Amino acid sequence: MRRAAGGYMSASAPVRWSTRFGFLMASVGFAVGLGNIWRFPYVTGENGGGAFVAVYVVCVAVIALPILMAEILIGRRGRRNPAGAMAAVAAGEGASPAWRWVGGLNLVAAFLIAVLYCVIAGWVLHYLQEALWVGFAGVDGAAAVSHFEALRDDAPALAFWTFLGLGVSTAIIYAGVRKGIERAVNLMMPLLFGLLLLLAVHNLFVGGVRQTLNYLFAPDLSKVNGPMLLAAVGQAFFSIGVAMGGMMAFAAYLPNTASIGRSALAIVCVDTLVALLAGLVIFPVAFSFGLDPAAGAGLIFETLPVAFGQMTGGRIVGALFFLLLSVAAVTSMVGFLEPVTAWLEQNSGLSRRRSALTVAAAVGALSSIAILGHNHWAEVRLFGVDIVTLFDYAPNQIMLPLGGLLIAVFVGWFVRPATAREELALASPLLFRAWHGLLRYLVPVAVFLILAFGILGR
Repeated sequence: MRRAAGGYMSASAPVRWSTRFGFLMASVGFAVGLGNIWRFPYVTGENGGGAFVAVYVVCVAVIALPILMAEILIGRRGRRNPAGAMAAVAAGEGASPAWRWVGGLNLVAAFLIAVLYCVIAGWVLHYLQEALWVGFAGVDGAAAVSHFEALRDDAPALAFWTFLGLGVSTAIIYAGVRKGIERAVNLMMPLLFGLLLLLAVHNLFVGGVRQTLNYLFAPDLSKVNGPMLLAAVGQAFFSIGVAMGGMMAFAAYLPNTASIGRSALAIVCVDTLVALLAGLVIFPVAFSFGLDPAAGAGLIFETLPVAFGQMTGGRIVGALFFLLLSVAAVTSMVGFLEPVTAWLEQNSGLSRRRSALTVAAAVGALSSIAILGHNHWAEVRLFGVDIVTLFDYAPNQIMLPLGGLLIAVFVGWFVRPATAREELALASPLLFRAWHGLLRYLVPVAVFLILAFGILGR
């Protein structure tokens, strides 16, 4: 395979982002999703508040960032979908062609996550509609729980909202990189940041801000223990979106003049800032209305509607909040669908549009099984677990940690340092040595612990 400046010649030269900003917004949109705004607050609540936040930030810096840089390096160097990019870089470095299966693993993980993720996106869109047309006035705890359970039990309604979210995401992919993804994220991501800031400022007048600041930024280091360390590493890993294929796919369209280091650092910083802002949006409401910050996964759907129903202007605040969640859900779905679509387009001879529709149909078909897993097939067990748990466990607890571990090993040990140095073009040799050392030694050990914990935790 012929090598071009800063990469390898692709059989079909891919388009490029028109600006580095477009790549950053797409990548940030993929990273910033329900994992930040839905999962981060309740995981923080379950793991001691500020102590967890402090450990999480360290994990982002020393584990997630090096892997992210490695993924972007592979994507831009290979200039193809994740499997094709891994194959191209392996060939260029004289490594085994079997490394292409790591990219394939990323694609399968992205596909399976999309299957379950679009159902959760459907929940969010339903609650946005409720906030806009009905509001949450008079909703108490029992009513909120009952409403959420009724939504999950209503298969036709759940299917409608799930396929609506999938349809919106597919339409963006269908339109292509520049006309679809870049235009959408350039509009949606500033909207998401604006809504977050607006809601955070609003909370200054609601109360509970002082408690929130103490809770998030005054760590009690006595709460640091083994399970919390593993939870922080896992949240950092999954929040940034490594080993899901999306970053590698988006990097294939990144111009050679863009700095990988600065781009990765910007993605990580924005992703972390959004997670912290989400805490500043959610925890003041929880503290002001006497809600439990460690309420778990139901904090948003079963708890916050109660607070919105009680606060002044709660209908507007609730609508803005679920609009924020909807934007986050759609941009992340785009990141899951794009690498699979790019793979199908480059390997099947199908057009971009037919590839997008084919992937959407496949995701929709399996999502139907996930939908039924919440109601009619809730008692069905496969390998000893229910359907929804199986869809969640396989990609999140096994495929993502394994994919991240293999990416770190591949770039750290099988990509020549001269190649990595050329592609990264870091300002200081010391920075490169620090990144390369982390990727070779610390990161594989840490990610292996995540993988082992995920398997043994079953």
